[in-house]
Amino acid sequence: MNRVKIWVTYLQVAPLALVFLLFLIVPIATIVVVSFFDYNTTQIIPAFLLQNYEELLLSPVTWRTYQQTIQFALITWALTLLIGFTVAYFVAFHVRSPTMQTVLFLLCTIPFWTSNVIRMISWIPFLGRHGLANTTLMNLGLIKEPLEFLLYSDFSVVLAYVHLYTLFMVVPIFNSMMRIDRSLLEAARDAGASGWQTLVNVILPLCKPGIAIGSIFVVTIVMGDFVTVRMMSGGLSASVGLMMANAMSLLQYPAAAANAVILLLLVLFIVAAMMRLVDIRKEL
Repeated sequence: MNRVKIWVTYLQVAPLALVFLLFLIVPIATIVVVSFFDYNTTQIIPAFLLQNYEELLLSPVTWRTYQQTIQFALITWALTLLIGFTVAYFVAFHVRSPTMQTVLFLLCTIPFWTSNVIRMISWIPFLGRHGLANTTLMNLGLIKEPLEFLLYSDFSVVLAYVHLYTLFMVVPIFNSMMRIDRSLLEAARDAGASGWQTLVNVILPLCKPGIAIGSIFVVTIVMGDFVTVRMMSGGLSASVGLMMANAMSLLQYPAAAANAVILLLLVLFIVAAMMRLVDIRKEL
């Protein structure tokens, strides 16, 4: 009887395990294998070489690119956390009606009804040299000439990231806040805690799983992104994803695969560090 139960359990898990194997393990294993191959301008040559990793790790360009990618990820994470926590806090604790909470939450999802590319492109006429932002500021007399840093700069890249990925921070934090027992807040107030003390000592600790999940979403997406950097920086900024895309456009697949392996290890290290700090299983 116990053997039957064990086999039934295995059969139930088998479809998910098969999908996991075919669409995650096999592709990653293929990338790792290809990262050791040699290549020329026309073909990939099966081999076992460390040349691809040596060229990447010994190149100052690689280190600067990774530094800039991590910088984009950290700035975006900080801004999305600030905005996401504020929005989630307002909707969860200051909007009493469940219907209004649902309406406001759905409003936050409206930007996701369109493509990321379309939402990025929409910033170009707004931030351009003769765009709406510069024109308005000049008409108000606040500036005498257009602000050059608004478009095709690190500022525009971070702005696009925050616009695109803030919702990934709002949703898990809001979910954590809605699970907080409101009697804990009343007990804190009865004990004489101020609003700030309640936020720091009660709400924030209970929201850590949601913050961790949102942080993983935002950081991993930004670390692997290349479209936003290419479009919003005008080619003036770089990222690891863009470096891999350029390598693949030149048919340098082993070099791109080696870069992908290094990026994967870095992202896994960041995720592991977050999971060490916060027990995400409480949120699942």
